[in-house]
This record gives sequence, structure tokens and C-alpha cells, in this order.
Amino acid sequence: MADSTADRTGDRRRFAAELWQLLRQYRWRIAFSVVLLLVAKLATVAVPLLLKRIIDTFSHAPLPSHLALGLPAYLLAGYALLRFSSTLFNEWRDLIFARVTLNTVKAYAEKTFAHLHALGPRFHAGRQVGSLLPDIDRGTSGIAFLLGIGLFTIVPTLVEIGLVLAIMLGRYPPSFAVIIGATFLAYSGFTLVFTARRVIYQRRVNKLDSRAKGQMADSLMNYDTVKAFTNEAWESRRFSATMADWMGAGIKNQRALFILHVGQSGVIAAGVAAIMLLAGQAVLARSMSVGDLVLINAYALQVCLPLNALGFVYRESRDAWVNAERLFALLRLRPEIEDPPDAPALHVGAGAGVGDVVFEHVSFHYDPERPVLFDLSLHIPSGTTLAVVGRSGSGKSTLARLLLRLYDPASGRILIDGQDIRHRSPTSVRRAIGVVPQDTALFNDSIGNNIAYARVGATQDEVIGAARAALLHDLIASLPEGYATPAGERGVKFSGGERQRIGIARVILKDPAILIFDEATSALDSVSEHAIARELERLSHRRTTLIIAHRLSTIVHAHAIVVMERGRIVEQGTHAELLRRKGAYARLWMLQQHMDRERG
Repeated sequence: MADSTADRTGDRRRFAAELWQLLRQYRWRIAFSVVLLLVAKLATVAVPLLLKRIIDTFSHAPLPSHLALGLPAYLLAGYALLRFSSTLFNEWRDLIFARVTLNTVKAYAEKTFAHLHALGPRFHAGRQVGSLLPDIDRGTSGIAFLLGIGLFTIVPTLVEIGLVLAIMLGRYPPSFAVIIGATFLAYSGFTLVFTARRVIYQRRVNKLDSRAKGQMADSLMNYDTVKAFTNEAWESRRFSATMADWMGAGIKNQRALFILHVGQSGVIAAGVAAIMLLAGQAVLARSMSVGDLVLINAYALQVCLPLNALGFVYRESRDAWVNAERLFALLRLRPEIEDPPDAPALHVGAGAGVGDVVFEHVSFHYDPERPVLFDLSLHIPSGTTLAVVGRSGSGKSTLARLLLRLYDPASGRILIDGQDIRHRSPTSVRRAIGVVPQDTALFNDSIGNNIAYARVGATQDEVIGAARAALLHDLIASLPEGYATPAGERGVKFSGGERQRIGIARVILKDPAILIFDEATSALDSVSEHAIARELERLSHRRTTLIIAHRLSTIVHAHAIVVMERGRIVEQGTHAELLRRKGAYARLWMLQQHMDRERG
């Protein structure tokens, strides 16, 4: 996700506009937070003034008898109260504003989550989840930081510096204010220049960090493959190489940070030294008291420390923006297929006997250089079963993806009950279709919840009924935790055949008008395959069904069979008709029969 300067500028504008819309609902909470902020700063600025008076009072010892106890105790108590109130109002401000910050982070996290689900399979096929999650995490954290610093760091710091300069100009010679102003300008210029240089290193550190986490996640998710090929050492070397690059970039980043910090501290030290030298000469000349010296020292630190805070904030805000850039770049990506709220829904009746499907002169490619389908036309009449067979890469599974509107055809159209699905809401299209994929992926949740995922809100009896129909109930009942048994990450606690039966149970529970079986019995043993094939045949009775098959013995009951080669239909007919023609289908059938006899 490479970002141009124009893209980053546009992101800043969009972020500012979106942020304003989010903050408007909390305007009174923000206003109260600002009041607390100003009160806290006034208390902070008043502390040195009271401290000067305390020192000057004690410097004129002995005190008059009527003031010996009352005045110093009053001043000391006021001094302690001012320090406490500064902390109290700052913490109260943070408590009040926490809802604003957390709501903003929540809004962006929800927006990103929904956006990722809206993006098409091309995006998800090309991204590593392990590298994507750190980008999202850093992005939302960066937004939270950017939200807080503008109101609660930059504004109060400028207010504090302004109040201090006003007091210094009102009570002391202009030379003190001039030194403070020169220090501020020198510090700001140095910080701007060297922070801009450091951003380059921070971007590289983030990129390598995401790459390392992506490699780690990918390797751990493919643990069995790593073990099977004894590639643990190679995986470690590959990960170590990325971490070495990350470490090198981190060292360069830290070196740039060292120069930045030392330079900032040097500017502040020079400013404080000049102010204290000038104040010390004034005390020796008796034109200022010791209390004035303490006051000037306190105010010098009170200006320089906020300067340091401003430098920190600027540096961290640049880092935060770098972190947020990748999140904004992600949000800039447009879904391949939009689901606008005003798009009409696909109208398909419930139950059996509906869902007439037509592919009309459909051509498609994932990559323009490699077309997948060529001017393909076929018809699946309502309530019938069409099976598609062919070699790998012939375009069989692409038909299912197009019917689900995961992609749109490059040309031609697909009709369901006479409605062009390109002009219907993708959500409504997918709601009308049930899919049993070749490899059923499960959530890291209970078996019961994995089955119920097909119809959120289904009762336990409905889930059990679907499991019985998929010949899965006896297996689940034999487990110690029954339907509450965890499936594990992507269902690793169950075999491929068991996962596939869970997928079949899902479709049974969904009860859709149109069915797609994509190699739905490929992971089953012969006994289970025969039993599940009978159940799938019962389930598809009088429903529009598309079966993508490798095992020809599972599709002999189909009303029509289509043979595909290189994105084109080369044969079409019933099982008996295709065998009589002695063409491509007959050759596949004879080959599989021969292989089955050899295995037997």
C-alpha cells in the first residue's frame, strides 16, 4: 500500500472532517474538559508566584509577632493546595475526555473491521493477516494519540508559555522574555528539521515489524507443513533475516532519536543557563530578591519543560501519523463489489422449486493475461441439479464464485429468477445460496456455534437436527463436552471429513433456495462419502443445485452434467448420454473406474 504525498494530504483532510463529525456529539464534554484544563494551567502558573512570596516572607526574618504563625502557615497551605489542584484538575480532565478518545478509537476499529469484510477476495488472497493486524493496531493507537495531543498537550502548553511570558514581561526586564523567545524558536526549528529526517526510519521500522509478524503468523498457521518437510531451521533463518533488517532499521532510528534528544536538551540547557546567569547578576546587584531568582528559575523550567513536551509531542505525533498512514491507506481501498444500501434485493422464494439460474455469455479473468472463462452459457432450471466436472484450472470453482457475486463477470451476465445479480445487492444474493466448500473453515468456537453460524439465533434443537441430517450428531454426542466442544483454530481439532460434515450441517440449517457443493465429499472416506452423498441428494431434491465434482460417482444422479476444459464447455448431457457419446466424460469415467478397481 504505497502512499503518495497527495494521498497522505487527502487522508489528513478526511481524518479532520471525520474527526469533527465524531467530536460534535461530545462538544459539551470537550468544553468542560477545556475548562478543567485552563484551571489546571492557572494553578500550575500560580505555584511559582506563591513560592516566591513564601521565600520572600521568610527572607525578612524575624517576622512580626502577629504574622509569625498565621501568614507562613496560610501561604504553605495554599502552596500545597495549588499543587494538588493542578494534579486534580488534570486527572479529572482525563477522566471526562476518556469517553471521547475511546469512542473515536472504537469507531475507527469498527469501520476498519467492516471495511475489511467489504473488500473482495483479491485483497484477502494477497494479504497476510499477521502483517495486517499490527497495521490496524498501530493505526488505531495513532489516532487516539493524535486526538489527545491537540487538545491536551499543544493547546495547554501554548497557554502555559503565553501566561509565563506575560508575567515575565510584566514583572521583569524584556531581556528575560527575549531569551525565552529565542530558546523557543531555536528549539522548534531544530525539532522540525530532525524529526522530519527520523520519519523515514520510523516508516521502515513499521514496515519490517509488520513483515516479521506476518512471517511468524504464516509459519505458525502452517505448523503441520513445516514439521512434515522438516523446515524448522529454514523458517527460523528466514525470520531471523527479517528481524536482522528490523534491528538495523531500529538502530538507525534510535541513532536519529539520540541526536534529536541531545540537541533538544542542549537548546534548553543553553536557554536556562542564559536566564539564570542574567537573574543571578540581578540578585547580586540587589535589583532582584532571592524569591525573584527562584520564580525566574521556576518559570524558565516551566517554559522549557513544556518545550520539551512539545518536542516529544511533535515527534510522537509524526510517529502516530506514520502509524495511521497504513490504516488510512487500507480504508482508501475500494471494494471490488460495492453493496450500496439502496441496491434492490434479489427476490427468490423460500423452500423448494425456486432459483432458476442462467449464465449468459459469461467471460471472466482474475488476471487480464490469463482468461478463465470464455463466452460461457449454461442454464440450471429451477429445482434441478447441474454437475460440473473437468480438470483442475478448467474454471469449475470460478462458476461458484461468480454465482456468489464474489466477482462480477468481465462480460455477459448471470440471472437468478430472471434478475441480473450484478444489479442486486450482493448480500441478498449470498443469502439465497448455501455453499459446502471443499475445505470447511471453522471458527475457534464451539461446534454448536459453528453450525449455528449458518443462521444466527437458531435454537439448540435446530442445530442438533442439522447435525443429525449431516450424520454428525453421534460423533458430537460422544465428545465429553458435546456441542460445547471447542473446534480449535480453523477447526484443527477435527479431521477434514468431520469439518466437511459440519459444513454440510451449516447448509442444512440455512435451508437456502440455491445450493453449491464444491467438492463437498472430497475429504470423506468411502462409507461416509456414500452416506453423505445420499443426504446431499435428498437435500438438493427440487432445489436448484450446482455441484462441482471430481468424483464422478457422486454426480450420476444429476439432471445434467457439464464437462469443462480451459474455460469452455466441451460436453453437456446426462450421465447416460455422456457415456454413450464416448467423449471426454466417458474417458474420465473409465479412468476413475479403473483406479477404483485397482485400489479395491
